[in-house]
Amino acid sequence: MAAIFLGLNANAARMDMVDVSNNNGYMSTAEYVSMRNEFGVKAVTVKISEGGTYKDPYAASNIANVQAAGLYINGYHFARYATKAQAIAEADFAGQAAKVAGLPIGAVLATDVESQEANNQSKATNDRNNAAFMKEIQKFGYRTDIYTSGSWANNKMTIKGRTGWIASYPYVVSGKNWYSTNHAWQWSSTAKFRISYGGFDVSQLNSNYYTADQKSTVKPTDKDAVKDNNREANKHTSKPSTSAKWVKEQKTYTLKTVVKLRTGASTSSSVITTLPAGTTVKTDQAIIQGGYRWVRQPRFYGYGYLATGPASNTLEYVKAGASHTYYTVVSGDSWWVIAQRNGLSVYTLAAQNGKSIYSTIYPGDKLLIK
Repeated sequence: MAAIFLGLNANAARMDMVDVSNNNGYMSTAEYVSMRNEFGVKAVTVKISEGGTYKDPYAASNIANVQAAGLYINGYHFARYATKAQAIAEADFAGQAAKVAGLPIGAVLATDVESQEANNQSKATNDRNNAAFMKEIQKFGYRTDIYTSGSWANNKMTIKGRTGWIASYPYVVSGKNWYSTNHAWQWSSTAKFRISYGGFDVSQLNSNYYTADQKSTVKPTDKDAVKDNNREANKHTSKPSTSAKWVKEQKTYTLKTVVKLRTGASTSSSVITTLPAGTTVKTDQAIIQGGYRWVRQPRFYGYGYLATGPASNTLEYVKAGASHTYYTVVSGDSWWVIAQRNGLSVYTLAAQNGKSIYSTIYPGDKLLIK
């Protein structure tokens, strides 16, 4: 059955679908019922697996509770594949995990393509791998789709018209109707629901693909609440600080302790994920506000924010990556000349640049000094 595109007027982006994972913790049936009745949610897409070894521990309970709430259920797999063989193997792993978790036949099992592995591949390679994954998933009785960001769609991979679930977050949502020719548009990762904790990814459905290829029969019991909550969700409530300013800072930090990555530079902002000690984080800006020093981390489709320490000890939670000094080779240089100039052994200089003293160096080469 072909998906029917709805062509609805989107003066305010709708919360038709929510996607959840282990990051949201345990979700009860009552929470999903509230999403349906007060916010107009029709479908939920749950994380099933990631790569070739990880199974989401909440997949089975999410599937059961979503169904008990009377919502349409789908799943997604976070892709790590870089080759066709890996894509097929991950599809087999995801399909088997979905079966065990109880994802019903005929549901969508989308591939979530946003990893560094995919970023390292050409568009042609990603297209080949995605096609292999989806073909294999269909053997399990599931329908398929691709989730990716708006910046990657048709740049890093092909997303044909009337397919795809695209993530792109406008600063002001109201009045926007982006990606209306795709199955779904994920327009926020910070939506709030009355009895649920934290922020959620929400999407507007532009076709019936994620509602079992049929017109949705899910109806909210409080339409006025749906309108009010939808209108509120379309507002951008964050305001820039008037007393502190962000400064540019391109640094790499290693976490000394567990740190929460948030959607904003505030302890009241929603948690995106919890980063374990030892995690390396690259940042582009920093600010001191609210009693903490915050840094901004560029991410796949936006930014994450984490505290490096309280204002009284701004690097308490992190250690900065070692800064390096480089030298650009000029005509007439040699290993010995550069080493002597910088107080190094010629052997040390060559070794820390992955070379031997017999390797040829050329003008313009950059050598690590310290």
